[in-house]
Amino acid sequence: MPSTAHESIMFKDLLGSDEMREIFSDGSTISAYLEVERALAVVQARLGLIPQEAAEAIVEHAHLTNIDLGRYEKRTAVIGAPILPVVEEIVAAVPDGLGEWAHYGTTTQDIMDTGLVLQIRRAFDVIERDLAAISKALADHARTYRDTPIAGRSHRQHALPVTFGFKVAVWLSGIERHRKRLAEIRPRVLVGQFGGAAGTLASLTEHGFAIQDGLMAELGLGVPDATWHTMRDTLTEAVAFLGLMTGTLAKIGCDIALMMQTEVAEVYEPFLPGRGSSSTMPQKRNPVGTEMMMVAAETVRADAHMMLGGMVQDHERASGPYKFELIALPRAFIAASAALKHAVDILPGLEVDTVRMRKNLDATHGLIVSEAVMMGLAPAMGRQTAHDIVYDACREAISQDTTLLDVLRGMPEITEHASDDELAAMCDPANYVGLAGEMVDRVLTALD
Repeated sequence: MPSTAHESIMFKDLLGSDEMREIFSDGSTISAYLEVERALAVVQARLGLIPQEAAEAIVEHAHLTNIDLGRYEKRTAVIGAPILPVVEEIVAAVPDGLGEWAHYGTTTQDIMDTGLVLQIRRAFDVIERDLAAISKALADHARTYRDTPIAGRSHRQHALPVTFGFKVAVWLSGIERHRKRLAEIRPRVLVGQFGGAAGTLASLTEHGFAIQDGLMAELGLGVPDATWHTMRDTLTEAVAFLGLMTGTLAKIGCDIALMMQTEVAEVYEPFLPGRGSSSTMPQKRNPVGTEMMMVAAETVRADAHMMLGGMVQDHERASGPYKFELIALPRAFIAASAALKHAVDILPGLEVDTVRMRKNLDATHGLIVSEAVMMGLAPAMGRQTAHDIVYDACREAISQDTTLLDVLRGMPEITEHASDDELAAMCDPANYVGLAGEMVDRVLTALD
């Protein structure tokens, strides 16, 4: 049975998606290697470097279904790298000795790196789709709750009123930047590898660039300016992007989890019978997906650290640091898929309690708008004087357990400058959300 949480039947659906696990599974990894070997044979036959019948036979037979996985596993453990066993399996699977033409003039890392890039491309497509779904869900909420007042919080205490639409628009703005980042890094990351043993294409000098260009065209990948066997910035950038993206998703998850607290109760993950239940406290409705979004982000941060360490590679072919990627890169993508999956599941059906939002706004009896009162009185009495008077009024409201408005109504130094209606308007949190609605509009307009 599996021994890691990402594969465990207990936790795997919380810590990743089946779709992303499949992309980085053994089967998909070997299939990616075989795809590169098949494409290489096609291009080399086209250039007359290997017989056409060999290329056709390799294309026909070099598939996962013809690989003896038991034998492959044993040979990889002995050799310490996965490509020579792939080549051996191709030779065994392709009849009439034509498999001997496979892997002509290339090297292990060419196939590994290019196969990995093919997997990353598939993973990017999944991420792009999920980010689009998250963006739509957030845009819908931002539009719906554009003008719904809610307590803004600083250091987890009431600060000033904002709107829930504004809060969501802030989330959305981050997601939109990640969508742009993904589009920007695609051309840098989705570049194949074909350099030969030391990266100089020495075994294929006359035809090296032609093969390289043809191979990348066949696979739909970018052509490298120079071999990147030991220059791993693009793969590290991909994982760093995952770190940024999951960091934003974790921030959203953190906000939602905090808003689910009993004392707050403004927003909830969608209800599902039994979801978030306690084994001993029947009343509990614990956050689940939002907590996993935070766990995923922490996992990716650790993997980004490992990828950064793996960039320090020696000379033209590394002695081992590139193998950090074997652990960190797939795990980072799988963890990122968990954050995305939970966000896709939670955000469209987010339960929003606007009544509770208003109740929480009023919980401090108007103190949350003390700045509004100060700024409303400042033109008549000066900002500092207004600050000091309102400060005293706030202390009085707290000590008497009454509303700020009631205290203000009893202060002649206030009422001589503001009518009762004006004071009431100043003390209504809905009237002091600044340009929150306009900022929501800006974010939504940028989507069009």
